[in-house]
Amino acid sequence: MNDLWEGLWQAARLVLSLDADLYEIAARSLRVTLSALVIACAIALPLAAFLAVQRFRWRRATIAILNALMGLPPVVVGLVVYVMLSRSGPLGVLGLLFTPTAMVVAQVIIIVPLIASIAHQSLRELWAEYHDLLISMNAGRMQRIATLLWDGRRALLTAALAGFGRGVGEVGAIMIVGGNIDHLTRVMTTAIALETGKGNFALALGLGFVLIALSVMVNLAIHWLSRTETGGRW
Repeated sequence: MNDLWEGLWQAARLVLSLDADLYEIAARSLRVTLSALVIACAIALPLAAFLAVQRFRWRRATIAILNALMGLPPVVVGLVVYVMLSRSGPLGVLGLLFTPTAMVVAQVIIIVPLIASIAHQSLRELWAEYHDLLISMNAGRMQRIATLLWDGRRALLTAALAGFGRGVGEVGAIMIVGGNIDHLTRVMTTAIALETGKGNFALALGLGFVLIALSVMVNLAIHWLSRTETGGRW
């Protein structure tokens, strides 16, 4: 118990003293996850809107596969990306393995199905309300998709938030494709795993505090942007 309190005290000192190593790792983690989130949203949100407005033969199967991919094991994603980016792989010539770019690629693959599935549920309900109006206005496919994305933007922030939470807390895939290299690919989750194994609980707990704080701040930012609190009610 004394070791726990000592670790918490040292962790608080690291956070309050703006420890360089701690905040370098935190900044890299945030940069990687936000980059992956932007790319994933650019793919997942239009895909979700397309599945909501378009009817085609394999639509149900596509939605089912997308939902199933939400539970895709991250270590499997890491392994596939590793094989693709390794020297003997088809993309090995790019030299992306064990770089932040490889970590972004892995996170994008992991969070795209999650964001698309959550967004599709919201946009499908919105499409049920807008269907007759947009059809009567003879709106084209792209106009329908754009309308849904714009009018459903607040609900889509929730999907983006879920993707951020999944990405920032990822360990397995990031460890495989990034290598947990100090000052290059070490992020908060991999650093916590490493420092805990080394018995350096102070830095591990400090990173844990920062990780929790980032999650809380992102939640508050999404809440403010979506303006879910109106008239004094949540």
